[in-house]
Amino acid sequence: MRTKPELETAIRQGGDAVLIVNARSRRGRRKFGEARRLLDEAGLAFAQVIPVTDPTRLPEIFTEALAAKPDLIVVGGGDGTVATAVSHLAHRDVALGVLPLGTTNNFARSLELPQDLAGAVAVLRDGKVADVDVGWFTTTDAEGPGAEDDEAEGDERHIFANMVSLGLSVQVAGKVPHGLKRIVGRAAYALTAARLLPRHEAFKATIRIGDDVSEVRTHQLNVANGAHHSGQRIARDASPDDRLLAVYRLGDERRLRLASATARHVLTGQWRSLSEGAFVTTDHVDIETDPPMGVDVDGEIRGRTPVRIRLLGNALRVIVPQSFTDT
Repeated sequence: MRTKPELETAIRQGGDAVLIVNARSRRGRRKFGEARRLLDEAGLAFAQVIPVTDPTRLPEIFTEALAAKPDLIVVGGGDGTVATAVSHLAHRDVALGVLPLGTTNNFARSLELPQDLAGAVAVLRDGKVADVDVGWFTTTDAEGPGAEDDEAEGDERHIFANMVSLGLSVQVAGKVPHGLKRIVGRAAYALTAARLLPRHEAFKATIRIGDDVSEVRTHQLNVANGAHHSGQRIARDASPDDRLLAVYRLGDERRLRLASATARHVLTGQWRSLSEGAFVTTDHVDIETDPPMGVDVDGEIRGRTPVRIRLLGNALRVIVPQSFTDT
């Protein structure tokens, strides 16, 4: 594995690069041509350019791209596309560059990337290589990805970029209309949540961190590696490079408390601190729920509780702005 300066030098000296754009993402279809133009103008050349119209092929595409041993893989798309990239590029001698073309772009925001295409391309041209944390999880769904049949840290099926969520968000992830996301963007999630909340039942979660065990009743429980959720900052000091997972619930068993806690999260996240009582920080956590329920991992349902989560520090190389604090 090369050092970060060595990898950065290889990229700047015209090393092999691959561009993968999800043409099914909210902006990917419209922005693909503009992205190519801006990348060309920035002097960024690619050995392969792959527009993806079938997202189910993304794992296969990343596997094939990595076989060529590139120095840089640039991914254009939303959180789902980026999460797939992260799961394949973690622990690899390659850097990930991101063009945020999705609805919320949580991981891109956590990397402090500009949300406009020109700004993101400028970071690819002028930024630096940093290493950031990723998360690792297993669930009890023995049939699908993330199951406990294979707990190897290097198995991409167990790696996540931004967040593991339990509760209402699982239903929202499965029911938010793609057409609505294209029309109203991030507001589609809030509108879908408002529609589903009146019928959503609270659940009991048992949270184990080492020898400490706590129980909560809530409609929503999150475990964050990144600094953003639903496009909003979680806390001013949250970072994907702090060696911490942030565990927090939104409200209690009362539905209105979920609504008020979500509003407070949206309005005050940029001023809150992880040291506040609303958050528990750790590098590992086990969660059981009553009743058992689906687990939302980076926006995709990946098995059922109980779920085991832990941090893999500095496991991913990324291109970030020069101002990003790399620890």
